[in-house]
Amino acid sequence: MTTYSINLGITDYKEIYDLQRSIALKKENGELLDNFVFFLEHKSVFTLGKRGGKENLTVTDDFLEEKGVSVVHVERGGNITYHGEGQIIVYPVIDLKQFGFSVKDYVSKLEDIMISTSRDFGVDINRNELNRGTWVGNKKIGSVGIAVKKGIVFHGLSLNVRPDLTPFKWINPCGLEGVGITSLEHELGVEINIDNAYDRIIENTKEIFEVNFKPMTKENLLTKVM
Repeated sequence: MTTYSINLGITDYKEIYDLQRSIALKKENGELLDNFVFFLEHKSVFTLGKRGGKENLTVTDDFLEEKGVSVVHVERGGNITYHGEGQIIVYPVIDLKQFGFSVKDYVSKLEDIMISTSRDFGVDINRNELNRGTWVGNKKIGSVGIAVKKGIVFHGLSLNVRPDLTPFKWINPCGLEGVGITSLEHELGVEINIDNAYDRIIENTKEIFEVNFKPMTKENLLTKVM
């Protein structure tokens, strides 16, 4: 069993969503034993989880169309959230049994990845057991949302490194009113090199998952799994 890492850079949400589902289905059916961890950023999109609907959008569909922001409903846990450039996404498509993780442990490990990465840049963030994800005081800086079927997990985490925070004002983030949103760059007050942030989050994922990644290109991935 090999765990591959794939750095996709800026990627359309539906493209990586369909790829995750395809891999997860093959793993659920026993057709694919290898595990895959994707690192990327999204083009602007709002996603709605199992507990989230458009009631937490505070702007109109016409406004979003004008801004070029799509809305997608998916099967991950959680409520509404925003993804955009400057926010690093980690999507592991893995068999929890192979890693020895319970679902609860896995969610904590995703939070650990964000906590370690943020501290690498000098920002002290914490978790909130009532509202999963990572926080700086009452300001959310990272989100977790996963889907699990037959022990196969996909979706994952998003960490605000240097995104435009404006679109977060168009929603009640995660369905919570009165919650602020922040980023590593906002907290530090200095520019962060996104490539350095990728390097740190990849290394922290390896350490916290206790696994060695085998890098893979998108082209080789599609040849292997499609």
